[in-house]
Amino acid sequence: MSDTNSLPKLAAPAQRALASAGIATLEQLARLTEDEILKLHGVGKNAVAALRKALAAKGLAFRKAKKPL
Repeated sequence: MSDTNSLPKLAAPAQRALASAGIATLEQLARLTEDEILKLHGVGKNAVAALRKALAAKGLAFRKAKKPL
């Protein structure tokens, strides 16, 4: 049985990268920007797209990056 807040099924390297970063739920994921997630070794554009879709399905989104002054 899958938790409704759990991360979607991703490729093994992306799953390991998120797990090693301590990210296990969509709420934890939403605290980070897409760029921060892409910096994790093993996470690529396909994984970010799947994560973005999973976040949107729960009414969540990646944190917006602050624009430099």
